[in-house]
Amino acid sequence: MIVVIFNKPDFEYDVHSLLKEFFPQEDVQMYYSCPPEEVSGRNLACTHHEMTGDGKKEFADAGQVFRIDYVGDQITIKWEYQSVFHETWINVDPADRKETKNQLKIVLYKMIEKGIGRSLPWGTLSGIRPTKIAMKCLEDGMNDEQTYDYLKENYLASDEKINLSMGIAKREKALLDRLDYEKGYSLYVGIPFCPSTCAYCSFTSYPLGVWKNRVDEYLDALEKELSYVADAFKDKTLNSVYIGGGTPTTLLPYQLDRLIKKIKGSFDLSNCLEFTVEAGRPDSITREKLETLKANGISRISVNPQTMKQKTLDIIGRHHTVEDTINSFKLARETGFDNINMDLIMGLPEETIDDVRKTMEIIKELAPDNVTVHSLAVKRAARLTIFKDRYQDMQMINTQEHMDLCAGYCEEMGLEPYYLYRQKGMAGNMENVGYALPGKAGVYNILIMEEKQTIVACGAGASTKRVWNEPNPDGTHRIDRCENVKDVATYIDRIDEMIDRKKRLFFVKEND
Repeated sequence: MIVVIFNKPDFEYDVHSLLKEFFPQEDVQMYYSCPPEEVSGRNLACTHHEMTGDGKKEFADAGQVFRIDYVGDQITIKWEYQSVFHETWINVDPADRKETKNQLKIVLYKMIEKGIGRSLPWGTLSGIRPTKIAMKCLEDGMNDEQTYDYLKENYLASDEKINLSMGIAKREKALLDRLDYEKGYSLYVGIPFCPSTCAYCSFTSYPLGVWKNRVDEYLDALEKELSYVADAFKDKTLNSVYIGGGTPTTLLPYQLDRLIKKIKGSFDLSNCLEFTVEAGRPDSITREKLETLKANGISRISVNPQTMKQKTLDIIGRHHTVEDTINSFKLARETGFDNINMDLIMGLPEETIDDVRKTMEIIKELAPDNVTVHSLAVKRAARLTIFKDRYQDMQMINTQEHMDLCAGYCEEMGLEPYYLYRQKGMAGNMENVGYALPGKAGVYNILIMEEKQTIVACGAGASTKRVWNEPNPDGTHRIDRCENVKDVATYIDRIDEMIDRKKRLFFVKEND
C-alpha cells in the first residue's frame, strides 16, 4: 500500500494518477492532516480519509509514505521508500494553478524516478490524449524543435513518445483542416449486443442470446432517437458516421439493412467523409451481412482478431477461431471492401512477445488497410477485474518492445500512425495507436480523440459530447455531455427521456 498525506486538499487527483502510473499494482490511499471540515464535499477519484498527526504510527505497515505540505508559496514533498528517506521542495505561485500542478508533478516524478531507477515513457503525462498538447503547439505556430522542447521540459516525455505525438498531430491536423467545426458534427450509433462478453470488456454490451427477441424493439427506439437528431441537426453538416457497440454485425442482415437505410434516408450524407460499421467479432460476420453493408455504401469496416493465438482467444472468451478471423477478413475483401481495420491488444493473459510476433506475421500476410494496436486496460466492469481470482496467476505483460514490434510490422505494411490515446490502468504504461495506409485514416477516431467537433450519440449507453465553438483562453474548448441509459430495456422504455436530454444539452439556454 502507498499512503499519501496532504496538509490541505489540493491536486490529489494529479498525485494519485502519477503514482498509479509508476506503481500500477499498488493501492494508493490519500489522507489529510487538516481538519475534517476543510475536506468535506471533496469529490475525488481516489480513496480519501481525514486524519490527524504525522501518520508515522498509523501507517507503520505501509510500503511507501508520501507527505505533501503546502505552506504559502512552497510545496514540500517527503517520501520514505525501502527505508530510504527522500525530500524535495519547490517555490510556486499559488495563484497560477496550472503551473503549480505541472511543477508539482515534475518534482514528484523526478524524485520517484531517482528513487526507483525507472522512468515512464510518457513522463508526467497521465491523461488520455497526449497528442492534444502537440496539436496545440502546432496550432500556436511552434516548429518541431520548439514543440519538442516544450514536451520535454514540461512533461519529461521520452524522445520516442514525443516524436510519435508530433508525427500523429501533423497527420491529424492535415485531415481536421478539411472540416467545418462550427457547422459540422459526427454521428455515433450504438448496438449494445455481442455474441459473448470478452473478459477485458467494460463497454455497454449484452449477450445477443438474451435479447434476440427484442432487437427489433430496440431498433424501433433507436430509429425514434435518430429521427429527432436528423431533424434537430438538419442545418448542420454531418462529417462522419460510426456504428459501434457491442458488435453491430450481431444484427441480422435485414436489421442491418433497416438501420443503415434509416440513417441514409434521414441524414444528408453529401459531406460525410466516412461511414464506418464496426463488424468486429469474426463469429458475427457472414457473407450476407457483408453484402448488405457493401450494397448500402459502407466505406469502412473492422474485423478484429485481438490476437491470433487460439489459447488466448479461449481465455478471454472469444468464441471464434484464428481461422474464422482469417476467413472473415478474406470474405470482406472478396465482397469488395478496400478499407478494413483490424484491432489487436497487447498485454492479454499469457501472451509472450513471440506470440505477438506470430500474430503480426499473419496480419502482415492479410495486409489490412488499418491496424489499431491497443494496450490492455482492465476496467472495474471487466471480467478480468470482477473475477480476478481466475486470472491472477496469468501473466499480462506489455512493454515498449511489444509496441515497437507492432510499429515495425505496420511500417513494413506501409501503415503510418495517425491517432493515439491512452487509458487508465494500461498494461506497461503504454498507449493505443491507430495505423493506416495513406488516405485510409479513420476520421471518426481522430475526432473522438481531439475533441474539436460535436459527436451526437444514439443508442443504449451512448454518450453525446457537445464541443462549444468558442475556445477557452488556453485554446481548449468547453465540452458538455449527456448520456443515454445503459440498460437496453430501460432505454426502450425511456426513449423520450433520452431525446429530451439532447434537447436540453443543445437547445435549452443555460439561464432558462
